[in-house]
Amino acid sequence: MNGKLKAALGVFLVVIALCAYFIVAQKSTVPALSLTTYQGEKLELNGLRGKVVLVNFWATSCTTCIHEMPALIATHKQYAAQGYETVAIAMDYDTPGFISAYALKNGLPFKIVHDADGSAAKAFGDIRLTPTTFLVDKQGNIVKRYLGEPDFASLHAEIETLLKAPA
Repeated sequence: MNGKLKAALGVFLVVIALCAYFIVAQKSTVPALSLTTYQGEKLELNGLRGKVVLVNFWATSCTTCIHEMPALIATHKQYAAQGYETVAIAMDYDTPGFISAYALKNGLPFKIVHDADGSAAKAFGDIRLTPTTFLVDKQGNIVKRYLGEPDFASLHAEIETLLKAPA
């Protein structure tokens, strides 16, 4: 390999390493949204700082969403007393009647929001597929994004790590 080719390869590798560093180092924070739960409670996402938060975009017409709901309920019940919160955001195409009926029938123990105008989905990166779930640390940083049903054993391990971290 000649000297110029080695130098070009070296520069290329440095550029790739810097790009990778900036992609990894750049943290995405939870959007500053003011939401209203289906029970009429005002919910400021930034007001949940200090807690580990799971934000789940779902729909009553989504079979995977409905399938994962018992595990989301169990996860919430397991960690809520330790500073964990779940916010389930129903998509704009869902209907308020279906959302509240499902929540009541299934005893959903966490905050439920109807994203009637699609603004929450847009603020989280234009969410279109459900379920899409975000795990947020105590500082409001999005640490994980799940498309589809998460592996709940891995999710629980991540939640436990985040709960032990300082606020």
